[in-house]
Amino acid sequence: MAKRLLVAYGLWALGGPLGLHHLYLGRDSHALLWMLTLGGFGAGWLSDLWNLHRWVATANSTGRQHRGAVPALSPIRLVGQVVVGIYFGLMAALALPWVPQLLAQPLAVGLGVLLTASVGQQSTKAHRVLTAAFLTSLLFQAQLLAVLPSSLAAGMAAQRHRRHQHPIEPPLRLRARLFRLGMAYMAFAIPVGYSLLHSTAGVLGWVGAIPMRSFQSLAWLLGLKAGTGGCTERQLWASQVLGVPPCSGIEEVQRSYRELVKLWHPDHNMQRAEEAEQRFIELQEAYEVLGGPRRAAAGGG
Repeated sequence: MAKRLLVAYGLWALGGPLGLHHLYLGRDSHALLWMLTLGGFGAGWLSDLWNLHRWVATANSTGRQHRGAVPALSPIRLVGQVVVGIYFGLMAALALPWVPQLLAQPLAVGLGVLLTASVGQQSTKAHRVLTAAFLTSLLFQAQLLAVLPSSLAAGMAAQRHRRHQHPIEPPLRLRARLFRLGMAYMAFAIPVGYSLLHSTAGVLGWVGAIPMRSFQSLAWLLGLKAGTGGCTERQLWASQVLGVPPCSGIEEVQRSYRELVKLWHPDHNMQRAEEAEQRFIELQEAYEVLGGPRRAAAGGG
């Protein structure tokens, strides 16, 4: 069925950041890329407006459009590969902290570069791209900043081995195409969504204590110290660290301590290990200040 330019413009306007116009034109890799980056972070979606007429003509063409054995070198495509590779690498560090970074980071970077390289009628050699990503990540010991050189190396490998993409014969049905896109999207979105929910639960517990801490600080500034219940300065500090009212009961102290320890455990914050380790130590010290004497008192009672 012939593709209509007016329909493509309508889908671009209504669902462009989700890649609906690319799905309509049979550009599934481009559609998936837009789904995962919200239209190429907005900029790619806007630039699509100037290319729609050409893509519609290509979709309606029955013959091959290849004008050479190798596609022309595209600096824009290279920049896109590097940016998406960095984005995928950072998302892997956020969503997969329990997976060794020597595996998760270069794999995510390579997949991001490969997805960008397969946009349109082009492709590249996957094993070359993944090898470049893994070797560069290993050279930088999988540090978080290694996503930049890994993405650059993988993008250059993709450009070095670029080639035309052979169309699938016969073309897949729409149901099969949607199934493939859905599976790929869930493979990306489920780990990211789980990580965000896990982090949000801990942060909400910490943020929920902010009004109480603000009230306590205001009372201290006004000289209203009666609410401290005779707590020492060290105990007041520990209460602020754990986000509980001064001289709270042992149950409340333990509950807040458990929530914050899960949030700031170094194993769950590999991308900010130094900050997490410092906060983890502070939480343990604060818990000893508040919980230690009270556990001893409870045991002696």
